[in-house]
Amino acid sequence: VGLANGEIIILSKELVIENRVKYSSDRIRSIQEMGDEIAVACSDNTIKIVDPRNMEVKHSLAGHKNSVFAAKFHPSGKYLLSVSRDAHIAVWDTQVDYVLRESIAGHLYTINDAIFRSDGRYFVTASMDKAIKLWDAHNFKLLKVLDKHRHAGHGNSVNKLLWMNYRDLLVSCSDDRSISVWEIKFAE
Repeated sequence: VGLANGEIIILSKELVIENRVKYSSDRIRSIQEMGDEIAVACSDNTIKIVDPRNMEVKHSLAGHKNSVFAAKFHPSGKYLLSVSRDAHIAVWDTQVDYVLRESIAGHLYTINDAIFRSDGRYFVTASMDKAIKLWDAHNFKLLKVLDKHRHAGHGNSVNKLLWMNYRDLLVSCSDDRSISVWEIKFAE
């Protein structure tokens, strides 16, 4: 569990605190595990790559100019994607000591979340600019924008995403107090 004070609490299956580790001077925004690494997105503008066996930091990534809201591993594990209040998408090469490969101006305002489709071909970002953007996960090119004007999208900040395997449905939630379900068709 990530806390506002920069700590992560490790709980047992019985919800008993087993360990507490401080990773940041500010909030923990997201946590994702992939194999033998955990990506921890922090409000101190960094991402910590943590070894789950001993909870020690293996890498501290600094590539954003503001709070990192989400850090997600590509399903292949070959790279890590991070999104931030600086409205950028950062692509980190997990195969080469997490070197920053690309920084993309993804939205007009804060990017709140990102999620990959389970096959890893696409990813989606959600932003305070009220838009959801669909990207090619191999060349990082923008494919489609889902917003209020074009697709009767959200009227306020889009905060969280869930890409379901069932019928390839994308679920988004917003500050406008709505949840939208998107059926995305691909010419595959």
